[in-house]
Amino acid sequence: MQTRTLAVSLLAAASLVAAQFRVTTPSSSNWWVARSTNILEWTCRESGAPAQFTVLIGNSDPTILVQPLAIIAQQNNFDCSIIVTQDQANQAAGQGYRVLLANPLNNTDVYATSEPFEIKPLGSLYPSQQAAAASSASAAAAASASTTAGSSTSNNNSGALSIRSGVIGGMAAGVVGLVGGMVATML
Repeated sequence: MQTRTLAVSLLAAASLVAAQFRVTTPSSSNWWVARSTNILEWTCRESGAPAQFTVLIGNSDPTILVQPLAIIAQQNNFDCSIIVTQDQANQAAGQGYRVLLANPLNNTDVYATSEPFEIKPLGSLYPSQQAAAASSASAAAAASASTTAGSSTSNNNSGALSIRSGVIGGMAAGVVGLVGGMVATML
């Protein structure tokens, strides 16, 4: 009877640890980009989390990936996140990918699994870059509209020149805003 109680207690404790230890990035809202450096993050400060694990990538579609593929043989938990290079994970663009953190001695003993995520084609923007580009584009459009509107009310003989200056100034403000937004997301 005591053996059965101990086994049930251990199973409950193991499932509790598994529920706490998880992959946070990539996820459905934080995708990866093919043939690029990508971020892998997990909850590393959970009690009972493994000291080390193997990082695997899998896909629900067997035509893309038949079985999970080890991309990092041994990863220390205390790092909390790493950059995965294109040399480590060079998967084709597609949907249904998952990252698995598993026992280094037995890869079928999975500690944590990411949400399904997409690997976008090379050249795609990351989520943080998309948000920055959208806000920069909005700011640039507003600056362009206000500059053009202010210039078009000019009442002198060089009205065409004023409008042209307003448009060029608005475009310059848009480019500066876009570049500034991209630089801010890189830092």
